[in-house]
Amino acid sequence: MPAQLSDPTEYQNIFHWAETQKDGAIPSFAVRKNDPYEYQVGFGNHFESEAVPGTIPQGQNSPRCVRFGLYAEQMTASAFVAPKGSNKNAWLYRVRPAVAHEGFTDLPDNKDMESNFIPSNPKVHVSPTQLAWLPFDIPTEGGIDFVSGLKTIAGSGEPTLREGIATHVYTANTSMRQKAFVNSDGEFLIVPQQGSLDIQTEFGPLFVQPGEICVIQRGVRFRVELPDGPSRGYILEVYGSYFELPELGPLGANGLANSRDFLYPKAKYEINKDGWEIVYKLGGKFFKSTQEHSPFDVVAWHGNYIPYKYDLTKFVNVGSISVDHIDPSIFCVLTAKSRDPTAPLADFLIFSPRWDVASHTYRPPYYHRNVATELMGLIYGGYGGRSDSFQPGGVSFECGMVPHGVAYEEFKAASAQPPPEMQISKGAIAFMFESSRPFTVTDYAWNSKKKHEHNPKMWDNLVDNFSTHANEIEEMLSRAANGMKILNGRGYASGSAW
Repeated sequence: MPAQLSDPTEYQNIFHWAETQKDGAIPSFAVRKNDPYEYQVGFGNHFESEAVPGTIPQGQNSPRCVRFGLYAEQMTASAFVAPKGSNKNAWLYRVRPAVAHEGFTDLPDNKDMESNFIPSNPKVHVSPTQLAWLPFDIPTEGGIDFVSGLKTIAGSGEPTLREGIATHVYTANTSMRQKAFVNSDGEFLIVPQQGSLDIQTEFGPLFVQPGEICVIQRGVRFRVELPDGPSRGYILEVYGSYFELPELGPLGANGLANSRDFLYPKAKYEINKDGWEIVYKLGGKFFKSTQEHSPFDVVAWHGNYIPYKYDLTKFVNVGSISVDHIDPSIFCVLTAKSRDPTAPLADFLIFSPRWDVASHTYRPPYYHRNVATELMGLIYGGYGGRSDSFQPGGVSFECGMVPHGVAYEEFKAASAQPPPEMQISKGAIAFMFESSRPFTVTDYAWNSKKKHEHNPKMWDNLVDNFSTHANEIEEMLSRAANGMKILNGRGYASGSAW
């Protein structure tokens, strides 16, 4: 049985997962002690799992008869002719196949969601202004589950074009009952911020707490229960791509998010012959089908197209041990490629507890403009790298090539004192959804009472220090000019090579 946490913030207070291993004084463990499930390990591996031993056919995938009268069903997520290394599929052996349903009917649009981020859509907005949102309220009335609590903030592209990105928040106060959800548009990367999620997938359960993430692939049916009560979090959705580990290049084999730390479910089936509702999202529209059997009746499966989760406290930070900041790509947990090999569609980055030992270096983020669109959130703790109020559950947004950086007071303090050796972001995890694509902002986010702007007045007192040295500079330039005159008087041609 899983243990209860005496302190709900126990895992928020550790500097890194390594602390839980007690320097080898106790048997090592891979999951948090209040996690009720067992998992398989290894990013992108080909797994197999049986709730009833001896179920998976050997030497073939679709025999004439599957043991126990089960049905074989394949889920193929890549083109049939995709290169071997890109092929993604899974075989499921289930009580009844997914085709056994009672047809589809339209559902009303979710007015708080958007999937078409093309600027010609009148329901999205373009702005260079740095925007932010205070934490979105979790509803206290009515039964709002994970699906009905989805709200879109910003994105790019459109799902039927098979390349794009959407960013959402969810705010839910009730578990999904006799109901499952299928996202036919893209992959969901889910980031709980308040409250754990007990997620039942066709491949088995995942228990995902704040400080952990999970990825549910396109087409996979799942149900979300709320064991801790009302819950809130963030979602990064990618169209036409899938999440993978970033290339490490000169880092070599280890560092950042290590493959062995990604956890995959084990088969767990349920036989439930009551009425079920399956909600589909397709092209940003919602549909439903009904059926008289559980969609989670998979007794065994094998494949590499499987939902997974990852504990962010296991991230292995790398950085400078001499001078200067390194580009934020060193904080990348997962990436999703675009059709441009030099620019990813989406990166998921985290800013978690780490040591900072660089010397002779300006410590805060330097003033910068970059091509990436940045949408940040805060899971827990405090984060000092933003230029405005930033709270757990809130959102901060900056479009590409918009300048940003800290206020003058922070710049002055950081410039006046040498940076100490210190632990930064203690007790905190912030994250960034980053993309090479420009975002448009949805009506929901644009008109939200939670929205506010980064006030540019915070930079009004950035002092012109250069002009205070005007006399000194004028004297230097004058001496340099006189020196050139003397040299030219000795027969050297102006501008000639010495």
